[in-house]
Amino acid sequence: MPQGLPTGDFPPSQASNRDVLDAIPLRFIVGTTASGKTGLALRLAEHPRVLAAGGLEIVSLDSMNLYRGLDIGTAKPSAEERSRVPHHLVDVAGPEERFDLQRYLQLVRTACEEIVARGALPLFVGGTGLYLAAILRGLFEGPPADLALRQRLLDASAPEGAPSLHDRLREVDPGSAERIHPNDTRRTIRALEVWEQTGETMTSLQAQWNAARSPRERRARMVGLHVPVDALDGLIAERTEEMLAQGWPEEALALEEAGGLGDSASQALGYDTALALAQGEITREEAARRIVLRTRQFARRQRTWYRKFEIDWLDAASPDLVEKAFERLWRGE
Repeated sequence: MPQGLPTGDFPPSQASNRDVLDAIPLRFIVGTTASGKTGLALRLAEHPRVLAAGGLEIVSLDSMNLYRGLDIGTAKPSAEERSRVPHHLVDVAGPEERFDLQRYLQLVRTACEEIVARGALPLFVGGTGLYLAAILRGLFEGPPADLALRQRLLDASAPEGAPSLHDRLREVDPGSAERIHPNDTRRTIRALEVWEQTGETMTSLQAQWNAARSPRERRARMVGLHVPVDALDGLIAERTEEMLAQGWPEEALALEEAGGLGDSASQALGYDTALALAQGEITREEAARRIVLRTRQFARRQRTWYRKFEIDWLDAASPDLVEKAFERLWRGE
């Protein structure tokens, strides 16, 4: 068993029955898009003291790295990077598949059990705040599903489709409408269903769920990479140009010709714009402008998510970033 792996106050016979997420150290590297999370994680994985303690493997905390074929536009870790350090929860679903939080948590638990069995420990790396919350606080359940209500909502929206559902959600629960992509009919209907059943918005109920820190959260160690807004805007613009040059439009077109993106993967930022560029509907300059704008807006939403957690923020440009991150994440070990 790797150094620092606690079993708490449980005797060995009971510790083996515990949720793996309650039985291992929980370490996270988070931050906005383009802040350098993957680079820091790779350097930490090669830190001599981390290697001496059994090493680590990276568990993705990115909702779009899950999908095969969405490589360039999601800044997915490269084959070379994944060969340096094992990565988990990357390329586990087809772009047409629906992927929910419950499935993510199941795969996280399986990955963590396998990592610990190899004598290493997981390091969670990514920018999806909802996944961070799910690992630390569990799933937000809400009221039970009402299939008849869901069908009524679908029937009422049939003439105009998903946009009318999203418009209605924006009227009753603007917070959820801001978070949920207009194409994500399943989550839109669920938010409307909660409103219809309880008279409370999903936003309000989730705020109550977020209010108290869980025991898992209290012992977690979280490092965040801070990049000033102006500097981040520049990094986003540079990375957008790089991804377009690397073949993002061609990647988007290949996905479309192979059947397109499902409800979940269609939320991937910028793929609709990259496809429009590949099909000659917009210019490269317009594509870059749209993607940069939406990415900046996305980064702003990420910063809002992170305010819900106690994160130790580090200057992403610090020359001794790796040592500072190691100190925070392995403090006292």
